[in-house]
Amino acid sequence: MTNMPFGFSSQDPDDPDKGDSSQGRSEGGSGGNPGDNPFGFAGMPGPGGNFDLGQLGQMLTQLGQALSHSGGGQSGPVNYDLAKQLAVQQLHNNQKTERPSQEQVKAIEDAVRLAELWLDGSTSLPAGVRSVQTWSSVDWVEKTLPVWQRLCDPIAQRMSAAWLEALPEEAKQAAGPLLSMLGQMGGMTFGSQLGSGLAQLGGDVLTSTEVGLPLGPEGTAALLPANISRFTEGLDRPISEATLFLAAREAAHHRLFGHVPWLSQRLLAGVEEFARGIHIDTSALEDMAGKIDPSNPAAMQEMMSSGMLEPKTTPEQQAALTRLETLLALVEGWVDVVVADALGDRLPGAEALGELMRRRRASGGPAEQTFATLIGLELRPRRMRDAANLWRLMAERHGTDARDQVWDHPDLLPDSSDLDEPLDFADRWGSSSDLDDPIAAIRRAEEAEKSEKSNNPQNQDDEPPTPNQDEDQGPDNPKP
Repeated sequence: MTNMPFGFSSQDPDDPDKGDSSQGRSEGGSGGNPGDNPFGFAGMPGPGGNFDLGQLGQMLTQLGQALSHSGGGQSGPVNYDLAKQLAVQQLHNNQKTERPSQEQVKAIEDAVRLAELWLDGSTSLPAGVRSVQTWSSVDWVEKTLPVWQRLCDPIAQRMSAAWLEALPEEAKQAAGPLLSMLGQMGGMTFGSQLGSGLAQLGGDVLTSTEVGLPLGPEGTAALLPANISRFTEGLDRPISEATLFLAAREAAHHRLFGHVPWLSQRLLAGVEEFARGIHIDTSALEDMAGKIDPSNPAAMQEMMSSGMLEPKTTPEQQAALTRLETLLALVEGWVDVVVADALGDRLPGAEALGELMRRRRASGGPAEQTFATLIGLELRPRRMRDAANLWRLMAERHGTDARDQVWDHPDLLPDSSDLDEPLDFADRWGSSSDLDDPIAAIRRAEEAEKSEKSNNPQNQDDEPPTPNQDEDQGPDNPKP
């Protein structure tokens, strides 16, 4: 994990790989247009640098505008109004706000309709799309923001609380009223970082489910035609093929999210589970706290991004991240297999488009950037390939119906070790006598466990009671 939540990590400007994998964050960071850098913090000079009064004036102006926009306060750890405002502004600045044409709307509706027909033959899960929409980048920001709020609140809340809890008592007393201002500034800092991330994602994502989470309204399939056009630049295939390919992926995601009732909740709960364990080892803060100059915002920002406040990953958090990563890989691997089977020879460019998507993941696409920024999770493409291999093996050994039955209950899902040894998982599934009704097998196991527990007290009651020697040793029966 190289990228910690909300930018709480140091970055090496001389590392070109980091620069390539952080394009979304660079738009809101140093080195770009000052208007793209909220409050100008990242552009402030370090020790020994030249102080730019123009930057200071611009910073204060933007800070005042942000405070005015938020009404001088906020409800929650992240200023989402500011995040939305900055995201839309950056999309306009980058000229990525094209509105879809009527022709594009019709093409996407037709593509989703055809994809649903083809998917019927490759999965037992029924269609999950109830409506089809065509979004611009701004539409994506506005319609996915409620889910981002649920994802970001636990992380930001815990980060803020952990930082304040870690301050020495002397520093808290010295700060006094500044603590409430720091909380407000923290909300704006989180909001500005989220806004920059949403702007990058909004100008890049192709569908509402590309990052692996159900970000949009339930049952609504949405594609972004302007982003699809940029995605297919240089690809020697018509855009209609790419639209149909992505429509199939979107529809497949909705079949899972729509008919596996626990899946969406479990994915979002994985982020919350990670957030609850955030802990910041701030033994060095005691020394640093006395050196902070509250009148120098650049110094405060430098401290927050220096790595000093970098959360330490606990074993419980690592386990939560592993479970979340595995579940996301299972979702994406299942979609890969189902879509490949559905398109088959029907779409000439399906194989090339699938390879393009794999390269997009490997180079750090929207999903990887999103989870690295939010929770420090590096979603490894290798795990997705392993998951796809497992799902394909299950279909070959037991058929598509049995493969899809694995989603009937979370306890039936493969874990990380199963991705390493998919043959073992397939063999265990095939040897079960409850293949036709795995839920019944789980219920029988639960009933057996309850029965065993209820029988234990009865067994104990049947045993002769052990005499209490102390009770026998009364006045009439003295101890010999």
